[in-house]
Amino acid sequence: MKFIHRLSYYLTGFGVGIILLLFFLGGKKTSCDWGLDARVLKNIRLKERVVNQEALSYFENKKIDTSAISKILQTGDVDFKKSDIEAKPCKIYHIEGEYKSKKLGMIFENCDSIVRLKKVFDLE
Repeated sequence: MKFIHRLSYYLTGFGVGIILLLFFLGGKKTSCDWGLDARVLKNIRLKERVVNQEALSYFENKKIDTSAISKILQTGDVDFKKSDIEAKPCKIYHIEGEYKSKKLGMIFENCDSIVRLKKVFDLE
């Protein structure tokens, strides 16, 4: 069998497979959170959040809405060098992100059932 025939069979099967995947997975809320950052952020987003008084006062002083927490948990980055992932009983994550052209850093304490926002600070 010539190479061009094998290539056409391969591309036909590949195309049918893609169409089947789009058909079966198209309407579902599937996500591909395979990266380490994405898994940590998703884990924090799914749990109940408790905001420390220090963090609330930062938001009030800077006149920033607390929706910045959700925004940074969607688009932010986890800095694993500054995080303490070996801490017991709750891991501590340093997350950086941008909200309305302002760079913020947040420190979260990620426990089994809840997440505490311990501190919020400017990065600049």
